[in-house]
Amino acid sequence: MKKFAICINNEGHEVSLERWKVYELITDEKASAYGQARVIDESGEDYLYPYDFFVRIDLPELVQEAMISERVGLSAP
Repeated sequence: MKKFAICINNEGHEVSLERWKVYELITDEKASAYGQARVIDESGEDYLYPYDFFVRIDLPELVQEAMISERVGLSAP
C-alpha cells in the first residue's frame, strides 16, 4: 500500500509544493531519521522536504490506485 500526505506548509518551496495538495510519500528511513520526508513533488521526481510540512493520511485503495494511474498517465509522452 502506498503512503500519502497533505502538504500543510510549503515555505521556501512554493514552486515544487502546493499547500493542501496530496502527495505520495516514499519510504526512506535514513531521511526520516533527519526529520525529512521523501515526496514525489510537482516535478514528478522524489525530493526531500521537512517532515513537518506534511500530515500523513490514509486513503482508500481505490483512491490510491486512481491517483497513481493518473500520475503515471500524465508523465507518459
